[in-house]
Amino acid sequence: MKPVHTIAFAFATLALAALPAQAADKKEAAKDTKANTAEAPAVKKSDSGICHDKNSPSYERTKNFTPFKTVDECIKSGGSLPKNTAAAAAPAIVVKKSDNGICHEPSSPSYEKTAKFTSYPSMDECVKSGGKAPKK
Repeated sequence: MKPVHTIAFAFATLALAALPAQAADKKEAAKDTKANTAEAPAVKKSDSGICHDKNSPSYERTKNFTPFKTVDECIKSGGSLPKNTAAAAAPAIVVKKSDNGICHEPSSPSYEKTAKFTSYPSMDECVKSGGKAPKK
C-alpha cells in the first residue's frame, strides 16, 4: 500500500505545482486579449462584404475580414451595412468629393454618378479640404 500513497502524493504535488503556472497562463491570455482589442480595427468588412463597426452585434464574431478605419471607407470599397442596421445609423453624406477633386452636392447632376468619393458634411468643408466646386 505504501507505493500507492507515494504515487498519489506525487500526483498531488505535481497538480499543486502546476496551479501557479496555470494562473500565470490565464493572466498572459488576458493580456493578449486586451492587446488584441486595442489593436482591433474600427470596422471589419467580412468575407461576405458586410461592414461591421464596433457597435454591430456581429463585430466580435467576424474573424475573416478586411480592416478599415471608418464605415465610409468600408462602404466605398464595395461593402454594405448589415441589414439589421437602422437607416438613421448610416452616415449622412451631404457632399461628395470625387477622386478628381470636385465637390458635388445632392442637387448636382453628377452627385449620383459619383461612385468613388470622400464625404463631407458641407460644401465649405469639402472646399477647405482642397476640393473645387463644380462649374456651372
